[in-house]
Amino acid sequence: MKVIDTTRNIGISAHIDSGKTTLTERILYYSGKIHKIEEVRGDGDGATMDFMELEKEKGITITSAATTIYWKDYKINIIDTPGHVDFTVEVERSLRVLDGAILVLCGVSGVQSQSITVDRQIRRYKVPRLVFINKLDRTGADPDRVTEALKEKLGHNAVAMQIPIGLEDKLEGVVDLISNKAYYFKGERGADMVSADIPADMVDRAKEMRAKMLDAISMFDDDLMEILIEEKEVSEDLIHQAIKKGVHSLELTPVFLGSAFKNKGVQLLLNAIGRYLPSPKETGPAVAMEVGHEDRRVDVVSDPDKPLVAMAYKITEERFGQLTYIRIYQGTVRKGDTIVNSRTGKKIRVGRLVRMHANNRVNIDEAFAGDIISLIGVSCASGDTFCADGTDLTLESMYVAKPVISLSIKCLDKEVTEKMSKALSRFVREDPTFNVRVDHELGETIISGMGELHLDIYVERMKREYNVPVEVGPPQVNYREAITSEAKFNYTHKKQTGGAGQFACVIGDIAPLTFEGDDAKDFLFTNLVKGGNIPSEYIGACEKGFQDVMYDGPLAGFPILGIKVNLVDGKYHDVDSSDLAFRLCSRMAMKQAIRAASPVILEPMMKVEVESPSEYQGPVIGDLSSRRGIINNSHDNSGTVIINATVPLAEMFGYATQLRSYTAGKASYTMEFEKYMIVPKSIQEKIITDRAVAAKED
Repeated sequence: MKVIDTTRNIGISAHIDSGKTTLTERILYYSGKIHKIEEVRGDGDGATMDFMELEKEKGITITSAATTIYWKDYKINIIDTPGHVDFTVEVERSLRVLDGAILVLCGVSGVQSQSITVDRQIRRYKVPRLVFINKLDRTGADPDRVTEALKEKLGHNAVAMQIPIGLEDKLEGVVDLISNKAYYFKGERGADMVSADIPADMVDRAKEMRAKMLDAISMFDDDLMEILIEEKEVSEDLIHQAIKKGVHSLELTPVFLGSAFKNKGVQLLLNAIGRYLPSPKETGPAVAMEVGHEDRRVDVVSDPDKPLVAMAYKITEERFGQLTYIRIYQGTVRKGDTIVNSRTGKKIRVGRLVRMHANNRVNIDEAFAGDIISLIGVSCASGDTFCADGTDLTLESMYVAKPVISLSIKCLDKEVTEKMSKALSRFVREDPTFNVRVDHELGETIISGMGELHLDIYVERMKREYNVPVEVGPPQVNYREAITSEAKFNYTHKKQTGGAGQFACVIGDIAPLTFEGDDAKDFLFTNLVKGGNIPSEYIGACEKGFQDVMYDGPLAGFPILGIKVNLVDGKYHDVDSSDLAFRLCSRMAMKQAIRAASPVILEPMMKVEVESPSEYQGPVIGDLSSRRGIINNSHDNSGTVIINATVPLAEMFGYATQLRSYTAGKASYTMEFEKYMIVPKSIQEKIITDRAVAAKED
């Protein structure tokens, strides 16, 4: 069990351009995993964890990459995740299987829009975290301001564990408040960590900050609190113990400082990962459900001797078959074992086990509970559970956001249509947020995703990896429809054509559900039928009939969000009633009810954050307002203004070019889905007209 005790499964997450991949590169270097540092943008081969050609070209992380390092006594499995919101599923699936996280913040920009999203994802999976404030070598860096923003904007109990020795171009090292020593990073690439006395001009500040830190962490350890009250000397071990308790309870966020690019502070962060983040055993049992009995919950514990339970959290297609990334929650998996996919019930023989290092792999013979490894040549879907034969359990899958933008694509060369289908099929299996459908009305293939960049990457991959030239149509917004009032239904379906006929009657009402937030439900069915007026064997057919209509709204044929259906009463016939009759009856009843419930069209609203020189604040706000944007707030930060707004996605196409043109290329922005809102009436009418014209032209 010792290996499990010293294993740490961590993810590195942050807003785009906060320095996650650079930090990971330094971690690999200091742990001896690599012997030469490559930068994200540079003349070399690119950062180790950005192994895709497109990642190297664009200087961004597109896909999460896994590696394993050894630091002191600890084995640390690391997943480097993308910062760009378009690839948010990579963060979701990584956090689903991790035990700890490093939230990286820029020392200048602080808490940005995507930092808020990442923090929400970390909270969703109840992952303990540390914060690393990076880029303290940059002009305008202020770790105190960033720590305050952590408290105010994210609601963290953020406590500084260090203070910087100098800032910006004078950054020399950090004072560690736990050991009460100064640390400098000397030698080749800062590999030699040298401790020294705290500089004389910083002693008072260090004393004050240490007292604050001890006071904050004493809330998690009674022994420490007692020693502080008695004003005795506090041991380092007791401090580490209190911090660990606070982190594991999710009520404390220790803050560490440095500059990954300038090779400062990374080794102390590595020490903290081992000391404070939990091992797979310390996270407590994962919860699984019995297949076929989802109400029965079973605790899955990190014990290598129990039956295998593992989760496929990510898949990629390779030349030699599918590469499946798995997290082992319980048991042991060995080369040659037979395991069962609990979703399909199929038995699978484990042919090859590998430990990943970015795109490179090392063959292994076995792996134990708490480990993150990969299987080669196993067919499955992302989110599937693997079990030992006879253990029918399924782990809860990850949260998957709905796509908000679509493109129509057409294959220019009919002979390679099959290749395009193969590529799209692969991308859909790999990425749950990438959807493909064929619009039979318009005769087009429609791909949907989280943003323009998301879809651009897949189009580019089709061209490069499959040699499929595609013609891309203009971006399309994924509108939705919803009802705004309640409506009753009372519909009877009769069909008599000689022999057995069809008869069904359903009575009830529909009401709107909220369509905002992560917990919003698209459809909720409640069976209130009493006295057997509709036999129980037909209730499932009724629910399916009501749900059939949700894919095709009455106004413009968009999917419908947020309807609650109450089935109150009905009638049946001993001979002529059937599943089909009740399904058809429910469909017609639902269609009539929706039309009577004041349907509207909804549009995706995006959370937009623009970072611009202060001199362009007026034009930026003016432009966002002209795009039907609502300005939420703006604040000035040392000559740079950060503007937060909510803007309809339909108005944001081509925004990057416009923003560059009137800010002389000095402004940048990020955008992510926030919620659906009702479109103004004039725009709704235009959408309905355009949709009808497009269908007629086809």
